[in-house]
Amino acid sequence: MSDYTPPKVWTWNQDKNTNRFSNINRPIAGPTHEKELPVGKHPFQLYSLATPNGVKVTVMLEELLELGIKEAEYDAWLINIGEGNQFGSGFVSVNPNSKIPALMDRSTNPPTRIFESGAILLYLSEKFGGAFQPKDLTKRAECWSWLMWQMGSAPYLGGGFGHFYAYAPVKIEYAIDRFAMEVKRQLDVLDRRLAESRFIAGDDYTIADMAIWPWYGALAKGLLYEAAEFLSVHEYKNVNRWTEEIAVRPAVKRGRMVNRTWGDKSSQLPERHDASDFDKVAKES
Repeated sequence: MSDYTPPKVWTWNQDKNTNRFSNINRPIAGPTHEKELPVGKHPFQLYSLATPNGVKVTVMLEELLELGIKEAEYDAWLINIGEGNQFGSGFVSVNPNSKIPALMDRSTNPPTRIFESGAILLYLSEKFGGAFQPKDLTKRAECWSWLMWQMGSAPYLGGGFGHFYAYAPVKIEYAIDRFAMEVKRQLDVLDRRLAESRFIAGDDYTIADMAIWPWYGALAKGLLYEAAEFLSVHEYKNVNRWTEEIAVRPAVKRGRMVNRTWGDKSSQLPERHDASDFDKVAKES
């Protein structure tokens, strides 16, 4: 039992309960410093980091290029959230919520800003004729439903379970149990769906898979919070089958590398400005 009693009015104590993200957490929005964003030569300018939310977008862009859609060429600029790059004035002008990823489409006049990873996936799909969405409206609604499921569910996995299990300065049994139970329920939701469907929204690979895979696929492969054993992810056979099938897609392999600054050097491409950048990494590894 905790002896903590919430105060009548909450106040921000910067010195209390510090963790690895304390230097970037604050209860106010807006920029902390002036810094313009770089702009490359391609129509799409992506400002991101290879967290699960960032990977969604780089996978989508690489999948579009894999289809031969040259207009999807992009520059991917690294936003180091640990150093507070997301609070620069230029980034905040693209995403007032100061979260990665953020995308500028400079093929429009004026340029179009898109923030929130799910919105970016939808925008890119609509931009290119509904790519990676079903044509039939009923099937498309299924795709949208699972896309929104991910947007609503991932905060319980990341900000809930991930925070209290991996990052919180104090291990709170109640919090870990509460969010572990919810994450396992979510995995069961996916496993039951994938028992009846090859991909999340049906027989075809869609933006719903691109949204869900970087979070729950990474969890299934033991790449998220080092929690695979704790959550017994091996139990979810259908999730693991789906995870493995998506992981071998060439565009997914490339997308996972972009804006990545950790892990094996062969898996890192901190910034991407041309398709040939992947070849350079392979030669240097």
